Amino acid sequence: MSAITGGCRTFLRRSCPVSAILGYVRVSTTDQSVDLQTDALRAIGCFRIWEETASGARRDRPELEKVLDALRPGDQIAVWKLDRLGRSLSHLIETVRRIEEAGASLRSISDCIDTSTPNGRFTFHVFGALAEFERELVRERTLAGLAAARARGRVGGQPPKVTPEKARQVKRMLEDGTPKAEIAQVLGFSRATLYRYINAHMPDHRREVPGAETPAIRAEVS
Repeated sequence: MSAITGGCRTFLRRSCPVSAILGYVRVSTTDQSVDLQTDALRAIGCFRIWEETASGARRDRPELEKVLDALRPGDQIAVWKLDRLGRSLSHLIETVRRIEEAGASLRSISDCIDTSTPNGRFTFHVFGALAEFERELVRERTLAGLAAARARGRVGGQPPKVTPEKARQVKRMLEDGTPKAEIAQVLGFSRATLYRYINAHMPDHRREVPGAETPAIRAEVS
C-alpha cells in the first residue's frame, strides 16, 4: 500500500454510502506537509479541499467552518490526521458531533478511522469517554489542591496569584467548554478576578465584566 493511505489496507464496509468527500488541510506557516496532505486527500476522491493556515494567535478556524457549513447529509469530511482537525481532544469531539448532526461522517486517512462504519463510531465513543475522564481529573486535582491549601490555613487574604499551573488549568478548562463561573469556583477565584485575568492574558477568551475593576490581577505566568 502506498504512503498516501497511511498504511491502511482497507476500511470496514460502510454502514451508509458517502455522497461526496470534502477535504480539509491545516498547515502552519512553516509546515512542509501540505503536499502530502492534499495528495492523500485527492487519492481518496475529494472533489474539493479547504486549506487552513494555522496561527498561534488565533483559535478560530474559518476554513473549517466553511467545510462544516458545506456539509450535506451523506457527505464525508476527510483529513490526513486527526490532529489536523482538532486543537484538543474536547474540540475534536465537538467537531465530530457537529459533523454527525449534519448527517455526515469523518474519515482520517493515516489513523484508519471512518465514522461511517460501526468501528469508527465506537472509536469516537471511546474518545468522548476519555475527554470526560480528563475533565474530571482536572477538577478533582484542583479541588484537592484547594482543600490542601485550606488545611494549611491559606484562606482569604490577598487575591490568589495565577501560577503557571493554574494558568494551564484555566486554558484546558476553557478549551473543554467549561463555563467560566465553574472555572472560577473550582480554582477559588471570584468571577471578576477570573475575567480580569482572561482579559489581560487570554484575548481569545475575553469577556468584559460590567463594574469590574480595570487593573488585571497579579499573575505569575511564564
